[in-house]
Amino acid sequence: MSGIQRDIFLDRRHFPKHLPDTPQVQRLLRKGRSAHVFASEEVMFQVVRAIIERGEYTGTIRNYERYGLFFPDPIGFRVDPNGSKIPLFYGEVKIDANDRYHPIPRTRPSKG
Repeated sequence: MSGIQRDIFLDRRHFPKHLPDTPQVQRLLRKGRSAHVFASEEVMFQVVRAIIERGEYTGTIRNYERYGLFFPDPIGFRVDPNGSKIPLFYGEVKIDANDRYHPIPRTRPSKG
């Protein structure tokens, strides 16, 4: 079975750290951490729709149920504190025990 077969609800607390040029991304970079960022908010919601419709369940890791999908074109990028960028082709939706989700652009599926 693919896709997410139940109602889930966006957890708006987390997604600003995955959008370009937000204070949350700048904070991660100032702390010396990289940020995984969608190309835009529109792309983020396109990725979410695709994962809900046809994403693959990848397991429960660190108390989140996870679904993901590879895309043929970059959906975002990983930006390092030095400003270098790596294109990202994998989208993941993390769902908590209360059916709240947030999307993340990644290089590959999460591993336990």
